[in-house]
Amino acid sequence: MTATASVLPTTRWSVDRVRRTLSNVTAYLVLTSVVILTLIPFLLMLGTTPKSPNQFIHHFWPWDIVLPLNLQQNFSSAWNYMLPYLRNTIFVGAATLVGSLATVSLCGYAFARYDFPAKRFIFSTLMFLMLVPGILQLIPAFMWINQLGLQNTYWALILPYTAAGQAFSVYMMRTFFESQPQALFDAAKVDGANDFQIFYRIALPLAKGILVTLGILRLQEVWNDLIWPLIVTKDAAHRTITVALYSFTGAYGQVQYGAMFAGYTIAILPMLLLFLIAMRQFVSGLTAGAMKA
Repeated sequence: MTATASVLPTTRWSVDRVRRTLSNVTAYLVLTSVVILTLIPFLLMLGTTPKSPNQFIHHFWPWDIVLPLNLQQNFSSAWNYMLPYLRNTIFVGAATLVGSLATVSLCGYAFARYDFPAKRFIFSTLMFLMLVPGILQLIPAFMWINQLGLQNTYWALILPYTAAGQAFSVYMMRTFFESQPQALFDAAKVDGANDFQIFYRIALPLAKGILVTLGILRLQEVWNDLIWPLIVTKDAAHRTITVALYSFTGAYGQVQYGAMFAGYTIAILPMLLLFLIAMRQFVSGLTAGAMKA
């Protein structure tokens, strides 16, 4: 009996260990497969950048590289064509970022820390806007821009981009500011700080992580949008980088696949570098609303 009893726990422990190992291996295999499937389009893009049109047609797969390589020529053509659009996108994105973060931080702080008439009604109405699909706002927004005479200007991009997605951002900021201890703001008032000083010196530094998160999300939407800049701008002086990628074929007549994929690579790099630099703040901002007093 004693020998049998001593064997059973060991056997059960071994079975549990085997099950955990199999579960971990299965999870790793599934996640690795997902990562590989996700990277395939990027590998195809990078493998196509050094190819001429003829090489692309006869040697399609990214690992099927044939000499001579046209890497420098393709990137040079893509860079020269896309540079004006890239400047426009950076300018519009920076202006949108400043305007959007300034408004959502002020609105979120006001909804979280102040009481005013119809506060619940206004906030509920704002949240209702999250249920409205963006495509339904396309025609009214275009008519508004046209009536104001802003078509084919930077304002036609900056103002709608700043206003877009405000409901979600205000909700996130309000949730974050409500999670902060009231004693912190009361102590600042006792020390003689006014409302603006409390907001600027206490609330904003605490919200740095969530502001970075909302800023990256806003820049991503500006960077990837095609429809709106295509309908409100008419020339390269105001159009953004996605329009450049869309019209890349028309710019060169024959489809220059290597230069086109080099342009895609150039368009990806700024947002990729931004995310890598701000990744820690971005992740912390995603969970900022979970903090409790």
